[in-house]
Amino acid sequence: MNQNFTPVCSVDEILPNTGVAARVDGRHVAVFRVGMNSFHAIDNIDPRSGASVLARGLVGNLGERIVVASPLYKNHFDLSTGECLEAPEQSVKAHTVQVQDGRVLVALN
Repeated sequence: MNQNFTPVCSVDEILPNTGVAARVDGRHVAVFRVGMNSFHAIDNIDPRSGASVLARGLVGNLGERIVVASPLYKNHFDLSTGECLEAPEQSVKAHTVQVQDGRVLVALN
């Protein structure tokens, strides 16, 4: 699969355990930094409200899963898969992230 990566920001622009919002090929994407060296990207649109807010959610874990809690309805989204743990039918897409030369790049899946 040939993926087109879009530069989003520098690594230093995302504080550990937070997210930033970006537009990648016209799509609202939330990019998260977990710890110092782990990066994830999911759709930024909260499926329940339609608002572009997931990047502002709280990052944490539920068991083995690294998740973000929506700031609106508190649903938890798995950062690796996009699955909504409380309502799987409201899951979002997860996207591929690479770090190259201190830049965070995202390819839509």
